[in-house]
Amino acid sequence: MNYAIPLNNSGKIDFEASANILGEMGAKLFSEADFDGNIKPYRAWVRYSSNRTELRFGLQKINFGSAQMLRPLMWFDSIDPRDPLQLTDGVWALLWRYYFNNNTNIWLWGLYGNKNLRGMEIVAAKKQTPEVGGRIQVPIPRGEVALSYHRRSADIPSLQQLGITLPFDRVGESRVGFDIRMDVGVGLWLEGSWTKFNQDLDMFTNQEIATLGTDFTFGIGNGLTTTVEHLVFSYDRNSFAFANINNFSGLSLSYPINMFDSISAMAYYDWSGGNPYIFINWQKQFNNLTFYLMGYWNPKSYILPGQMGNNRFAGKGIQLMVVWNH
Repeated sequence: MNYAIPLNNSGKIDFEASANILGEMGAKLFSEADFDGNIKPYRAWVRYSSNRTELRFGLQKINFGSAQMLRPLMWFDSIDPRDPLQLTDGVWALLWRYYFNNNTNIWLWGLYGNKNLRGMEIVAAKKQTPEVGGRIQVPIPRGEVALSYHRRSADIPSLQQLGITLPFDRVGESRVGFDIRMDVGVGLWLEGSWTKFNQDLDMFTNQEIATLGTDFTFGIGNGLTTTVEHLVFSYDRNSFAFANINNFSGLSLSYPINMFDSISAMAYYDWSGGNPYIFINWQKQFNNLTFYLMGYWNPKSYILPGQMGNNRFAGKGIQLMVVWNH
């Protein structure tokens, strides 16, 4: 549900409320069946916006960064790039953004009441404790560059589940993010995130993640768009020691067959575990209906960065999705 109220000063106040309603049935022919369902809020926010500024409060999506498949700055979402609907749970937050004439923009945010793991987090946020942060994004020749920061308190029970015994009742966490994207004949970007706890948590004290990526559309037929990314991450007791390095690579291919049909493929490779992740999608577009036929061949044990809590494409399978746009 959406509703907007225009204001006299070229601004407006608008509202959005939506729910995620899920029903499932699993059955073995003539033997047994399981049913499950869930209803939860998906978005619930109110916003004031004008030509230059936006102030939004409530359950909302906050995401940013240059990377597309392997995202170190997946701080507040868990979007799977293979998901045609790009669904992700929101966060309860107050977000303010301001846009200058030269496309420089500033973000400030405060979060509260979010208890679930998000993105590449290994521990949840401490309950009933506010989180704060911000971001500045600046245009540069042939692209843009940005710096982000976030501060929160970690949930002690989540740390204890990692086998860490703590003599203190509060652990602070700081994150610094950097991303740059440029158009130099090909699209080129670098994105990184450094997370540091203010107490000694052994190898989990520091987390460093970086992704280097590029994309280009080749003049083959109707145009073959290719995206390549490589991610490096490490958990270390000392900052930037890179003592426990893991590597992931990603490849995305997209080709429009005609105005109504397109095919895409996405593959990941875990260099440490030697596991490939393969996904193929055919899309058919009608006036109000879109059909997606998806096939995947992935490990049953999921360790894809940022998607550990999402096992929708775990193992091997075929999925048909029908989307009605109204």
